[in-house]
This record gives sequence, C-alpha cells and structure tokens, in this order.
Amino acid sequence: MTHASLMKRSSPVLRLLAGTAISLALTLPARAEIAEQTLSNGLKVIVKTDRRAPVVVSQVWYRAGSMDESYGTTGVAHVLEHMMFKGTRDVPAGEFSKRIAAAGGRENAFTSRDHTAYFQTLQKDRLELALKLEADRMANLVLSADEFAKEINVVMEERRMRTEDSAQAKLYEAMMATAYQTHPYRHPVIGWMDDLKNMKVADARRWYENWYSPNNATLVIAGDVDPAQVFAWSQQYFGAIPSRALPERKPQQEPAQIGMKQVTVKAPAKLPVVALVWQAPHLADPATDSDPYALEILAGVLDGHASARLNQSLVREKQIATEASAGYDSIARGPGMFSVDASPVEGQTVGVVQAALKEEIARLIKDGVSDAELNRVKAQVLASQVYQQDSLFYQAMQIGEWTTAGLDYKARDTRYAKLKAVTAEQVRDVARKYLVDDQLTVAVLDPLPMPEGKPAFQRNLIGGGHGR
Repeated sequence: MTHASLMKRSSPVLRLLAGTAISLALTLPARAEIAEQTLSNGLKVIVKTDRRAPVVVSQVWYRAGSMDESYGTTGVAHVLEHMMFKGTRDVPAGEFSKRIAAAGGRENAFTSRDHTAYFQTLQKDRLELALKLEADRMANLVLSADEFAKEINVVMEERRMRTEDSAQAKLYEAMMATAYQTHPYRHPVIGWMDDLKNMKVADARRWYENWYSPNNATLVIAGDVDPAQVFAWSQQYFGAIPSRALPERKPQQEPAQIGMKQVTVKAPAKLPVVALVWQAPHLADPATDSDPYALEILAGVLDGHASARLNQSLVREKQIATEASAGYDSIARGPGMFSVDASPVEGQTVGVVQAALKEEIARLIKDGVSDAELNRVKAQVLASQVYQQDSLFYQAMQIGEWTTAGLDYKARDTRYAKLKAVTAEQVRDVARKYLVDDQLTVAVLDPLPMPEGKPAFQRNLIGGGHGR
C-alpha cells in the first residue's frame, strides 16, 4: 500500500522553473468537448473528450471522505476503499485488479478528507470493462469478516509505517488536531489507531450502505471517447442500481479561533521543522468570491518558484533555512488552511526561523507587492494550471474534485479570469485579514536522535490523503 500524493488539500502551489517568463496574455488550451448527463438514479456522468492519444481515464468519485466519519470510526472511509478490491459475487477478491492489468490498464484509488475516488487508465477500447467492474462493486460488494480481519491489519500496518514511524506525518497529524477544535478535518484520514483496532466489518458495511450509492457519486471520463457511447454504457451498467436515501449531513462549522495555538512533537528526525497555519476560507462561489483567489496569489508570492520571497530571504540571503514553502488550496468541502513552513539549517533554531517567516509576512503587509512581482506570480500560477491540462488524469480529477466539493467545474474560465484580476492591494488585504496571531497555530518538530540504521528524515510536511 502506498501513501497517495494526488493533489493534496494543503499542497504548496506547483513550482515552476526559476526565471520562466510567461506572458499574462497566456491563454487556455482549446476547450475540449464536455458532455454531461445525470441518470434517473442520480449518478452524474461527465465526459471530456480529448483525442490527442487513444487513451481514456475513468474515475468514480464518491462524496464521502474522512470528514463524514463519526467519533469511534475514524479511518472507515479509507478502510472501505481497501475493501472495495476484495470482490463481489461475480468478481472474486483480487480479480478486479487482475482484469484491468490483463487489459493493459492501471488502476488504484485514494481517500481524502472530502471524497473517495477510484480510477483506471486504459486504451480507449477497454473502457467498457472498467465501467462494468466499477458498477458491479458499487452495487454488489461482498464484505466478509475474514477478508476484513486481514485488511484491517494491513491498514494498521500502513498507519505504523506512514504515520507512527514518520516524524513529518506525526507533526502534520498533531498540527491538524490542534488547528481544528471541532471540525472533523482534525482527524487523520487513515484514522486513529485505537479506532482501527476496534473497527468491525459492520462499520465498513454501514459506510458502504450509507454512501456508496449512485446519487452520491460522479463518473468522470476523459480521453479519446464518444460521449454517446459512454452514456449508453453508463446506463447499461449503472442505470439499474437503485438510488438510496443518504444520511443527513448536518452543518459542521468550525468555531472562530480566539487565540494562538501551539503544539510540539518530539520524534526521531534529522532537522527540526516549524509550520505556521491559519484557517482560511475555501472557494464557495467562483463568480463572486475574491479572497480565495487573492490567497492563491499570496501563496505564489511567498512560494511557487525558486526566487519567491520565502526561499529568497530565508534560504538564499539569510541562509537560516534549508527550505521554506507556503501552501493554500481553495477547493474543499470544509474550512481552508493557509500555511508556511521551514526547516532551520544545522546550528539555527526554530525560534529564529519562525520569526523570519513572520517577518516576511509583516513586510508584505507593510510594503505590499510591486506590479512587476504581482504580474510574474500571476503568470506562474496561471501557467501551472494550464500545464496541468496536458494530463488526462488531471483533467478528469479537476472535474471530479470540483463537482464533489459542490462547485461547477465549468467555472474554469471564471477562475482564471478572477486570478488574473487580483490586485496587489487584495493580496495585502488577505494577508492582513487572515494571517493574524489570533488565528494562528504553530506546530514544531523537535527532533530526537535518529535510530541507528534508520533513513534520514525526509521533509514533505503538507499532505493528508491515503490510497491503496
């Protein structure tokens, strides 16, 4: 089992090569054909045609992630993701993956705080196989106690390896549990170990029966396909699956933070790390919102390229940090988060680096951003979005992620226009508004000696999804 790294909620803005000159006249790729249909059972089917290669990506998104879990059953969304590969009445355990591999395809899945998704990449003439298999396990999953007993041990071992033996994961887990007081984002996607130890097959079965329904799912297809054929296959394989009443989703508003929070994690690591995180808004209405776009540009000013402010100041000029970054992602069902983090060089202290991070933010609020810097950052942020459209997988993922978050994926052009329209004053305003001490959580990794023979600490703080 591997740790999923697909478009993490808090991942830093994609880095581009330093010095890349990109005009703000940069335009989007020619719009691919997008067709959409909702079946009578509520399954939303979205097809994006891209004929550059005879390949297709198929993704099924369920609007159920760790934020929908209850106390005592944290991790069940991820456990059920594992169990989805354990067979149906017609497709025995392990056979799903074997059939996709035999067709020359690749498949996997991932669970996040907001959703769970299953995907395949195949030659275009094998798409029907993927749809048939996905529809079968949406309706006919066999959840046996024996298979569950084996798989829950696999998940617990994954937690030991990926979290309990990882300083970075321990720090991230403690940071989230401290930053959020009541919102379920405070729980790790993989779940707390005590909940995993006490989980029963009935918990996984209840999760499956509650959420794995066509009216809680979106099927996204991207590639060299005929939309009419995709809709016909969707109706053939998914159409007979009945919709079900979904559990009531009650509002889960995080209380306003009323003072700075701090947490220190002691764990074996080569270097300390300090992370500063602030709760921030997510994108709710692409057409009318403004702060999320300005926060995205703010992250690009601080990070996003080799000559950005944090790297230039802390790493190159002051030489007090080995690396420094900023991150913000506006697409979420729950509250957003803006982060900056850094690792001190050997001989420097966390206090010095923390002060330097805050000094850079204070300098931005005091002096603002020049037009030249703003234009350069906008070009880089926009370019990263455009370049990602070269990936079929990302094209499908963007549609699935936006739809599952309750946003209209067709607002892509609106998003780009709003990013281009962000002003220097808006960037300074969101920094002044959100990056304040009363809304700050400081998380520090205090390194203990590394056990002999153990690999050195690899820093990749911001993350949080899990997959097979």
